[in-house]
Amino acid sequence: MKERMRLILDYDQEHYSMTDLCSMYGISRKTGYKWLDRFARKGPKGLEDESRAPHHHPLKVSEEIEQEIVAARGQWPKWGAKKLRDWLMGKHPDRPWPATSTFGSILKRYGLTIAKAKRRRVPPYTKPFVDCGGPNALWCADYKGWFRTGDGRRCEPLTISDAYSRYLIRCQAVPRTGFDFAWPIFQAAFIEYGLPLAIRTDNGPPFASKAVAGLSRLSVLWTKLGIIHERIDPGKPQQNSRHERVHRTIKWEAASPPEETVPKQQEAFDVYQHVYNHERPHEALAGQSPATHYGLSPRSYPLRIPEVEYEEGITVRKVRSNGEIKWRGDKIFLSEVLIGEPVGLEQIDDRYWLIRFGPIELAQLDDHDLRLIHPKRKSRALNEKSPKNPKCVTHVPGMKCHPCTG
Repeated sequence: MKERMRLILDYDQEHYSMTDLCSMYGISRKTGYKWLDRFARKGPKGLEDESRAPHHHPLKVSEEIEQEIVAARGQWPKWGAKKLRDWLMGKHPDRPWPATSTFGSILKRYGLTIAKAKRRRVPPYTKPFVDCGGPNALWCADYKGWFRTGDGRRCEPLTISDAYSRYLIRCQAVPRTGFDFAWPIFQAAFIEYGLPLAIRTDNGPPFASKAVAGLSRLSVLWTKLGIIHERIDPGKPQQNSRHERVHRTIKWEAASPPEETVPKQQEAFDVYQHVYNHERPHEALAGQSPATHYGLSPRSYPLRIPEVEYEEGITVRKVRSNGEIKWRGDKIFLSEVLIGEPVGLEQIDDRYWLIRFGPIELAQLDDHDLRLIHPKRKSRALNEKSPKNPKCVTHVPGMKCHPCTG
């Protein structure tokens, strides 16, 4: 602005020609005359930079089209941009309707869409899945999905099944999800049938959390019992398809329609569970019942849940009441889920340490900056092709599992 004003003042004093002025200020004669013209028309404000946006937009959506899109959204408030566009094109195919993305931009500009808040996802589980080659090699667990009984009470069945034999271990109605309701059911199943090698679930509570490595209070107890906790990929229920098929049968045969009360609904579940395990032929089992292929686990539930132990050479730290561990005189936050539990630190090199809870790798510790480096998301398919398969955590002699060296 100052240089342009000096150019105007020097020109008014008529000490220099226009050619000399433009040479002095390092601009072309065309640019010099442009500033003179702007100053003559608008004064000092004419010397400010102007927007380079075009004055006319030949492809701009007309106000009439915009209002029709807004009106359609008011008529169908739950429809998205694509569905609204298809509907309007069906009603008025001769109108110049814009692209779907433009529909979305118009709805957003009028405040008719709400952006979904980004949620912090549970850390991924990328280890290879256990091969369910025998009974109790793999249990599957999930919630069927809540519904209301005839009296209006909420009923949300927690189901557990053996992946190999399809034996339905538990079908228990609970008022809601949560550790306090889930753990007693799993504990009773462990006492009755023994411990499995692995349990496969989704990433929802109480099975997983947003804590380090996706650990939850429930999965911490499973790890202490020597059970591998497998988690399917988000949005991939087919990775637990055997158990999902059980839910479909439960809905048909035991919950359509729901019973009048939760106790009566549980009675219906108990009857269904007996029929499913001992009477109902299963196509995947050559027409035999699940009970003919299932047997108790050789690993019995202990009288006291053992503590996690580490091999020699591992530095052990106990997680404090605030979820922190003490390292080199400093405190590093790890997870409140592990309060009171020992974690092991294994030195990788002069700078980095691997933090583990039993066999589960939690994060790497940067010893120089005293910060945690969490593992990045990787494809499970790549891991399954890797020749370096980890050892089984609790290898049971005679039980087929994922290829291991144990």
